[in-house]
Amino acid sequence: MINVKDSIVIHRPVEEVFAYVSDLTNAPEWQTGLIEVRKTTAAPLGIGTQFTFVRKFLGRKLEASNEFTVYKPDEIVTFKTTSGPISVEASYLFETEPEGTRVTCHIEMKPEGFSKLAEPLIAASVRREMSAEFGYLKDLLENRAVEILSK
Repeated sequence: MINVKDSIVIHRPVEEVFAYVSDLTNAPEWQTGLIEVRKTTAAPLGIGTQFTFVRKFLGRKLEASNEFTVYKPDEIVTFKTTSGPISVEASYLFETEPEGTRVTCHIEMKPEGFSKLAEPLIAASVRREMSAEFGYLKDLLENRAVEILSK
């Protein structure tokens, strides 16, 4: 089993950060491995919302689906895969800090079959990507806020 956890403080209000991050269709803007994310349920975001995503991972193109299992606005969103090559459960926790919002991501993966053999390689890759992508997210949200305020 793979467990990866990381966090970052973004100098924006929790409501803005939560709204952007919890809408997984925004993820390809800041997650380099994601090619596409489609919301596949019609209702507003909440428990039961489903997405299909296409990701490039370790040189392979993978398609999978996930579903929100926890959704508490401005606090936490958790989702798990419902299809795909690896069982994944992930969460984003949002906490108000004096400087803005702390976002903590926790990913738990259960590789099976051939992917189990590559578990150490997968874990290292996920750690590297998460750290870099949090940096992209921070830059994106903080710079977008500066652009909006300067208009």
